[in-house]
Amino acid sequence: MVWPQAVKDRIKTGNDRELVHSYPYRSACPSTAWAELVDGAEEELFLAGYTNYFFFTQVPAFPETLRRKVASGCRVRFLLGDPGGEVTRQREAVEDVALSVSTRIRITLEHLERLGLEGLEARFSAPLDAINHVSLSVFRFDHDALVTPHLARLVGHDSPLMHLRRHGDGGMFDRFAEHAEELWGRGLPIGREQAPSAE
Repeated sequence: MVWPQAVKDRIKTGNDRELVHSYPYRSACPSTAWAELVDGAEEELFLAGYTNYFFFTQVPAFPETLRRKVASGCRVRFLLGDPGGEVTRQREAVEDVALSVSTRIRITLEHLERLGLEGLEARFSAPLDAINHVSLSVFRFDHDALVTPHLARLVGHDSPLMHLRRHGDGGMFDRFAEHAEELWGRGLPIGREQAPSAE
């Protein structure tokens, strides 16, 4: 069967198949999409945003969902920036907004402490990785991921977002997932004092 060129141009092949949707702003991604991805995760829920604050305000009944996920055996992880870290202070100066980066992180920490879920894992990114963490958020839901590269002085919701779905080894999904796993691997347990990075 010979496909018309117009149809061929619209069919995704190779690694392009992994791009489900792109949004010029994270805030343009419907809240229902976030909620559906969180709810649908069965094996892996890995939230590697710098603050992860918006999940508790944007996803309905998010704490209850986390409880259900952990109880069902889903691995739930939070990778956060250090609220007292130098990169956090620098980012706060750049953003210059009332709801500061460290405040957003502390709100997330408070929510996690209230949950008190055994089995829920949480780490701070290491001081030397903080600059790479603050500039790229990766949120993984089994074989789907929402990825936000943070632009210049923009806060997260004003930066673009890509929805990726894994279709094979070495594609876009794997590249971003490996980045998040690398940061996680060097991360420090929440509550542990972080030493300042060596200059």
